[in-house]
Amino acid sequence: SPPGLLLLTSFLLHVEEGHASPTRLVCDNRLIQKYIEEAKDMEKRVGQCQALPTLRCPALLPLVEFNLQQWKSKSNETKQREILCDLALLVGTVAGAQSQVTDCGARQLSQLYQRTNSFLLLLQTFGWEEGSWEPGCSPRSMEQTHVTSIFFTYRQLVRGKLRFFFHDLAKDSCK
Repeated sequence: SPPGLLLLTSFLLHVEEGHASPTRLVCDNRLIQKYIEEAKDMEKRVGQCQALPTLRCPALLPLVEFNLQQWKSKSNETKQREILCDLALLVGTVAGAQSQVTDCGARQLSQLYQRTNSFLLLLQTFGWEEGSWEPGCSPRSMEQTHVTSIFFTYRQLVRGKLRFFFHDLAKDSCK
């Protein structure tokens, strides 16, 4: 898909030639920092939209906060499945919200959809075992009617679970 290819291309431009396997993409810590900053910027820009409507159909958002000690005790495969479930729900939520928002918010949601879908596609390439992710998973979730909540959830996911997951992968893959 084009958004996935854009993210993959972006990652590939930031790594040395010959180190382009998916796990090598996590070795440059500056990349996740870049995506955290981008998430903050998207959240800030959507917050500046004038007259951002309340969603008619509440958005179902994954609960992405986590306990660091519990997170550290999980296997990378378990972390990957959890993040994939969160991302899959978020991708669907963003797609649903796009049909309810116009103008400024719609542009921001389109960008957010591309980012969440790109991360989803990228993480699906980290296959430790065949069938390690079931698309029917159901993460813990909550309903929100504010568009800004979607951006906040994405920023929390990137800043938390994704960042620590990439850090854990880097420990094993970037020696």
